[in-house]
Amino acid sequence: MKQWKIYIMLVFVMFAWGANLPILKYLVTVVPPVTLTAFRVLTAGLVVLVILWQMKLLRLPTKQEWKYILLGALTNVVLHHYFLNMGLSITSGTHGGLILGTGPMLTAISAAIILKYFPSRYQWLGLVLGLAGVSVSILVGGGESNGANIGDLFVFLAILAQVLSYMVVSKAAKTLDPRLLTAYMMLVGAVVLIVISFVQEPGGVTAFTQTTPFFWWLFLASAVISTAIGHLIYNYAVGKAGPTKSAIFMNLNPVFSLILSAIFLGEILNFRHVIGLIFIIAGVLLGSGAAEDLWKKHKQKRATP
Repeated sequence: MKQWKIYIMLVFVMFAWGANLPILKYLVTVVPPVTLTAFRVLTAGLVVLVILWQMKLLRLPTKQEWKYILLGALTNVVLHHYFLNMGLSITSGTHGGLILGTGPMLTAISAAIILKYFPSRYQWLGLVLGLAGVSVSILVGGGESNGANIGDLFVFLAILAQVLSYMVVSKAAKTLDPRLLTAYMMLVGAVVLIVISFVQEPGGVTAFTQTTPFFWWLFLASAVISTAIGHLIYNYAVGKAGPTKSAIFMNLNPVFSLILSAIFLGEILNFRHVIGLIFIIAGVLLGSGAAEDLWKKHKQKRATP
């Protein structure tokens, strides 16, 4: 597939994920977060399975591939979705969107370390700037409650778990179609989350019986479009373009999240949020290596007679 088509797909995914954050912020006020997560991911996994069955891509994984599936299910599904929904239940969609903005930077640094490429000084600078952005927008002043700060930490752990899962997807893609990997990860992860929900939120399933049609429309939009199709496309892009290149597009995620949270949740963006977003985007450009590549190309053009 041509590179520009992958880029268009990634922009769509970032919009879907950006929209998913304010949707989840609403959904977790109706159904307990872990219970909601478990059945939302299960729905997404079944949708992906049907799509792949129609595409005739279904097959049983090998013993080695099952190791990647289990590790991916733990990081990409269980830890990511558990901490994301727990965090959004006690923090704002605006804060969640800003923290998700550290994803590209963390992906670039993790890929460099795990895939045996030592980060450059510019990438380390990007890491520092990105973390500074999170600190400025969330942890410094503003009179935030301890509960909100714990929620912010949970969202950060969610994006960190997701970033680590991209390393698994990148390695597994050598033998297993990332789209098929996505389906297996979601189904295995959903089962684990259902067990956790029964322990942590006994009786949480009954909350589904007290919902409205509006809730179910948003639930299906989150499960089918953002989670199923979004992860299906993104994991496919990671397998084709690599985790670092794909991660560059994740800087669109907090932009969409902030705008949509302000529109649909009525959350107010203040000066700290804007400064934090600037720091995070600077961290993205440096941590992903994009700024360094542009500088090298600029120097080469100037050196060419």
